[in-house]
Amino acid sequence: MRVSTRAIVLSTVRYGEADVIVKLLTASSGVRSYMIRGLQKSKRGAFRPAMFQPLTQLQIQAIHRDKGQLERLAEAKVSHHYLSLHSDIIKSSMALFLAEIMKMTLQEQEPNPGLFDFLSDALMALDATGSPLNFHLKIVLELQQYLGCYPDFEQAHLPFFNLEEGGFQEHSSEVTRSGPVIADLSTLAKTSFGKLEQWQTSTGQRRALLDLIMDYMQLHATGFKRPKSIEIYRQVFG
Repeated sequence: MRVSTRAIVLSTVRYGEADVIVKLLTASSGVRSYMIRGLQKSKRGAFRPAMFQPLTQLQIQAIHRDKGQLERLAEAKVSHHYLSLHSDIIKSSMALFLAEIMKMTLQEQEPNPGLFDFLSDALMALDATGSPLNFHLKIVLELQQYLGCYPDFEQAHLPFFNLEEGGFQEHSSEVTRSGPVIADLSTLAKTSFGKLEQWQTSTGQRRALLDLIMDYMQLHATGFKRPKSIEIYRQVFG
């Protein structure tokens, strides 16, 4: 079946000397993988390596056989040209981190328009912002709504967050966290993308909040493992 759809690049893996396997989140068909022959040596072909950088947004024409195998990509063009996502060192590091998380947690070969639109809009907001330092935290937290494991903030005034239950409670236990990081988690949930630039956080706050979110996802998100890119990100930015 030939499909025309928007897509977001999740990963590109070299296969042999010149071929690559590209994993895309598509608006019409969920996550699909495509073999692209000769991409690494392409100079005049229909595809260019730069088109398949992490989280690039594409408009594609593809042939889907729906047999759980590699599909065929017929045409592709960049649908949204980022201003700085791939050139700004902070944003590009975030892109690698976010793409790794999405590759692990997004597996379904079914359309999810809400998820696709959320990611598309969030990435454009990250690209446009002049102060990106909290954006990766917000994107990963809101992604949990589509993974079915979003925390329950109804009792967020309580002092302890239970990682196993995903909610707040009055008393501590072996699986609870407390202190400033819990207040930051609640603030993050209430802060829109448009207001993230105004939220003043320190490197230590962001580190603690990211650790909390990663620990929570390890308990609740199917297929999730702590991304290797976290340590690279921290070596660059602390």
